[in-house]
Amino acid sequence: MLRTTLTAAAALSLAAGAVHAQDSELSGTLTIFSDMSNPAPRAVMEDMAARFGEMHPDLEIELTIIDREAYKTQIRNFLTANPPDVANWYAANRMAPYVDAGLFEDVSDLWAEPEIADNLASTKGALTLDGKQWGVPYTYYQWGVYYREDIYEELGLEEPQDWETFKSNCQTMLDSGVKCFTVGTKFLWTAAGWFDYLNMRTNGYDFHMQLTQGEVEWTDERVRQTFANWRELIDMGAFIDNHQSYSWQEALPFMVNGEAAAYLMGNFAVAPMREAGLSDDQLDFYQFPAINPDVELAEDAPTDTFHIPSGAENKEAAREFLRFVVSAENQTQINSGDGLGQLPVNSQSSVDDDEMLNQGFEMLSSNAPGGIAQFFDRDAPAEMASVAMEGFQEFMVFPDNLEDILGRLEQARQRIY
Repeated sequence: MLRTTLTAAAALSLAAGAVHAQDSELSGTLTIFSDMSNPAPRAVMEDMAARFGEMHPDLEIELTIIDREAYKTQIRNFLTANPPDVANWYAANRMAPYVDAGLFEDVSDLWAEPEIADNLASTKGALTLDGKQWGVPYTYYQWGVYYREDIYEELGLEEPQDWETFKSNCQTMLDSGVKCFTVGTKFLWTAAGWFDYLNMRTNGYDFHMQLTQGEVEWTDERVRQTFANWRELIDMGAFIDNHQSYSWQEALPFMVNGEAAAYLMGNFAVAPMREAGLSDDQLDFYQFPAINPDVELAEDAPTDTFHIPSGAENKEAAREFLRFVVSAENQTQINSGDGLGQLPVNSQSSVDDDEMLNQGFEMLSSNAPGGIAQFFDRDAPAEMASVAMEGFQEFMVFPDNLEDILGRLEQARQRIY
């Protein structure tokens, strides 16, 4: 565990080239606990704390960086026994236990400020529980369909905007001897990505959230319709064979080699695809198309967050730090390729000149009116996510088992919730 104390002098030395220190009434000590322990995120966190310290020279900042895995096991203890003023965590259901336990501060007042309300609107739902907001986001990344643009062009295919075109494109690929999608479901969560998109496109974001929160039966006909849509792709042979034998990384060569034309995946898959030899002329991205025209488009965009523990001592400085974190200028800086290499949460920020990041930023900032989901294993409790993801993988291999699968999921729902 690294512990760094950033006084005004230290902040000035660490933030060389930053904006000149501003007069401020903030004083005392601001304690920050962070799980940004890998080298690049750690540098981002240290620099961000230093720049904030330069802006508020009468404020002493104590930054404690904890290994990410250790942080997950320690967070409840330190929130209860010795809470910092600011702490990292995750959005949606992952923050629910600490909200329910009264360990996170209600920061709805921040979300009522125009600068945050207008520019962070797409992420508000992910930070909302019981009609209140409990933190702010600082980074996220898009999911969507990454595809071989050269194969699509060779087959005369356009990016699909609707379900029928999505399926007809797939049939054209299959007729040419190319699988529509690579996927590796060995570790289950990739199958959950398919469920997320099919369910949100079939039934909408609100229904999806109700399902992950245990408020809808898994045997509901609307859930069955999601699986019926999924089965259309399975019965076509849209997915690579034996996908249950591959991790997500082991499924990449099928796309790189041209045996499959697309991958429903998060933006973190782009770098290894480029490293494996795909050029930007070969690789492109599109938003998962509409299925139900009455449903607004929602997206998976896992979101990392900052929170103020309810037991924090310097809540005034903590709130000012959260404002700083989500500001357009800071968001541009910390999410650049030299920093986190992900997407800024502020719609007024700018993005590195990377085709995939720019498309993802445009999609999440202006074309996700249905809402931002966090991914199934963050939106659902861990035990429910485990049972459900096993069922999703089983369905992709043995779709005739659907009734048994839904029965097991419903039993689990009644027990877990």
